[in-house]
Parts: sequence; structure tokens; C-alpha cells
Amino acid sequence: MSPRTAPVRRIAAAVAAVSIVAVGAAACGGTTKNSSSGSSAPSAVSTASVDPGAAAKKGLTIAYLPKQVNNPYFTIADNGGKKAVEALGEKYKEVGTSSGTDTSGQVSYVNTLTQQRVNAIAVSAQDPGALCTALNQARKNGVKVVTYDSDTNTNCRDVFVSQASSEDLGRTEVRLLAQQIGNKGRIAILSAAQTATNQNTWIGFMKDELKKPAYKNIKLVKVAYGNDDAQTSFQQTQGLLQQYPDLKGIISPTTVGIKAAAQYLSGSKYKGTVHLTGLGTPNDMRAYVNNGTVKSFELWDPAKLGALAGYTAVALSSGQISGAPGQTFTAGDLGSFTIGTDSVVVLGKPTVFDRTNIAQFDF
Repeated sequence: MSPRTAPVRRIAAAVAAVSIVAVGAAACGGTTKNSSSGSSAPSAVSTASVDPGAAAKKGLTIAYLPKQVNNPYFTIADNGGKKAVEALGEKYKEVGTSSGTDTSGQVSYVNTLTQQRVNAIAVSAQDPGALCTALNQARKNGVKVVTYDSDTNTNCRDVFVSQASSEDLGRTEVRLLAQQIGNKGRIAILSAAQTATNQNTWIGFMKDELKKPAYKNIKLVKVAYGNDDAQTSFQQTQGLLQQYPDLKGIISPTTVGIKAAAQYLSGSKYKGTVHLTGLGTPNDMRAYVNNGTVKSFELWDPAKLGALAGYTAVALSSGQISGAPGQTFTAGDLGSFTIGTDSVVVLGKPTVFDRTNIAQFDF
């Protein structure tokens, strides 16, 4: 994967096509190959014959299982999925836990959905391996499994719908913060849960980016975890600045974390002196950009991510694709997509938001 230094400036334009880059399991979801989790289950890609020209089956039920229900990010993503699924004439449902770290709760929901004989599950995994046994049991019973936003081990699902190249996300967040602090000073990362697949993958690329000579005067002092909980993330931000009063910047690659960190900084003496970037939604971050707490941050369109997961699930359930690399399918207005290495489909490049463009977006 080649990192891109000038991210796409407009998410609003529909994605016509996406270039898929060959990545290893560790680059697209933070998983490891040959995991023992669910090793007796189906292989990652079905060998069944497919018909790319087949019509979408009708009467399918596509169930969404986000990391956390009532999380604003997943509300947007899953509503995008609902719109796509229902536009195809299928049935949409959403289930999930109210906690972003309840892996046993996610397992229970997978088991219930399997018993209900849904046709496909679109899941954002809280842990790369914890769901494997349940998901592979679902697959043995004919349920197609699509992961979106956060992946499982590669042998526990059919396709992973990635929001953007993991490398692009990890490296560009370092670049954004480095520009803001003049390539010098102590920085910290405020993540979600310690087991979050996507978070750990992005952080891995952040650490690798920081090894470059250009960042020799930047020191990562700590990775803190807010568990995608607003109060915990707020307290973690406060704790970081108490522990490191000379901190120059924070990267928070989680929409809950960056908003909580911005809230704390906005009302503190650190506003304008401690820089903050990461992944956030324009609606959550607009006030903090406009009041000078945050200069820039990035994200993809979560509604389109949810929609792509829905289109992928229907294509799998209809026999149009099996998840094998090189297969192509059409995702409505989003355009045509090609399945890449490790059965990964990439939505597109992240968009950088700042004072010059944030008013143009509403999500």
C-alpha cells in the first residue's frame, strides 16, 4: 500500500470505483493469519460457484451487529446499511449491545441471529478472535458473514468491508498532527478498547510512521484507552495531561474519543496549545473546529460504509460473489468494487476536515 498525502476532499461525491491494494491480514483489520480461533470452521472464502450476473435474491434478511448500538457513528453507518438493503427489496434489522467492550454480548447476538436463520450478518467486531466460533457456526448454517469497520480473523468471515486503507489512516493521522506541532514534541494516542482490531492496526501504522527521520523529534509517550465511552475518554484525556503537562498533541482514532478529548481541551487551559486530531464526524467536531480547539481531523462517510456492507451481504447471499479475490460486484450508486487480498473490499480514501470545508458536510 502506498500512503497518500493528499486525501480526497469531498466524500459527498459517490465513489465510482475503488482501487484495491494488496494487504496482509495485519494491514486490514489487525488480525493474524493461521489463527487457531474457529480453525475447524469453513475456509475464509467459499469455493461454491458464483454467477456475477445473477439477480439479487428477494426476501433476504440482513442483520447488522455494530460494536455498540446508540453510538452516533454506528447509527449513521447502520442507517446507511438500512437504506441500501431496503432499496434492494430486502429486510434490514439491527441488534447489539450498549457497551463497546461486551464481546460475550456480541457472541450471544450472533448465536441468536443464527437460530433466526438470517441470510447474512454484517458485524463490526469488538475483538478479532472472540466471535470466531459463533460466526463460523453461523457460516456452517448457511449465513454469510460480512465484517465492516472492524475485522475478525480472516478465517471467520466471507468479506471484510474496510472503511479505507489501514495504512492510509494510520500514517495520515501522524502527518496531520506532525504538521500542527511543527514536527516536535511529546504526543499520545487516545484509542478505544485495547482489543479493537481496527484501532490496533491503525496504531501499528502510526508507530511505524513515527520511525521515519522526519519525526525524530516527536515522541509517543503513551497509548490510553477510553473504551469508546465518552466519560472514560474525557477522563483519560484529563489524565494524559496531568501525567504529561508538556504534551503537544493527541491522536484519537475513534469518533467517541476525539469528541470527548475536544470537549475537555475546549474548556481547559490547554485549548490551542495541545493539538488534537484523529477520526471524527463533522457534526460532532464542527463546534471544536470553529472555536479553534481542533485544526483538522479525518474520516470517511460512515453511511457509505454501512451501505457497502449491505450491498456486499446481498451479493454474497445472492451468489453473485463468494468473497474470492478478484471478484467484482456493483454496490448501487457507490459504483463497482473489486475484492482484494484476504477478501477485503475498500470503500475509499479518508477525507480531511478543517475550517475551510467542514460546513459542507452533514453527518
